[in-house]
Amino acid sequence: MTRNLDGALSFPVSVKRLPQKGLTVKIEADERERIALRDFHELQDVSSFRAELQIIPWKKDGVRVRGVVKARIVQSCVVTSDPVDAVVDAEVDTLFVPENSKLARLPLDENGELIISADGPDIPETFSGDTLDAGAIAEEFFELAIHPYPRKEGVSDAPIEVVFGDDETAEKPVNPFASLKDWKQKP
Repeated sequence: MTRNLDGALSFPVSVKRLPQKGLTVKIEADERERIALRDFHELQDVSSFRAELQIIPWKKDGVRVRGVVKARIVQSCVVTSDPVDAVVDAEVDTLFVPENSKLARLPLDENGELIISADGPDIPETFSGDTLDAGAIAEEFFELAIHPYPRKEGVSDAPIEVVFGDDETAEKPVNPFASLKDWKQKP
């Protein structure tokens, strides 16, 4: 199976002339798109996918995207491979600026070293042209909200113990120094 690297959803939105109050984009995936989401994200099923995004002008030429992505999916349990029903409920809040914007530059300190704070705001992402793909943004937050290691209810979080044979009949590993136990050095 070859994987489409662009994702399953696409919903381009022109951001060239956004109203001051912004633009609301509602996406509800049809059956074909849900199948594409299922296949792209290696899920057993995607029974619903909805996104409601508010695209708002930010600073001079940037764009802020806020909203929610909700979906019902079925994943495979990492232990038993049984189906695991899950709900995706992701909040979207991200910034975009044109490629040539000063806001896209990474902050540096006086020594020219990159400043990154885990608690600080994310650096805006860049885009080219005058459109943003709202479908791709919604899908990115959908993917980030999918549990990476789903477990069927009742399956322990403890590591799986693997036993090879019985302790009494199991072969003991050969000690590489066993042949030297009776060796004595002559005076």
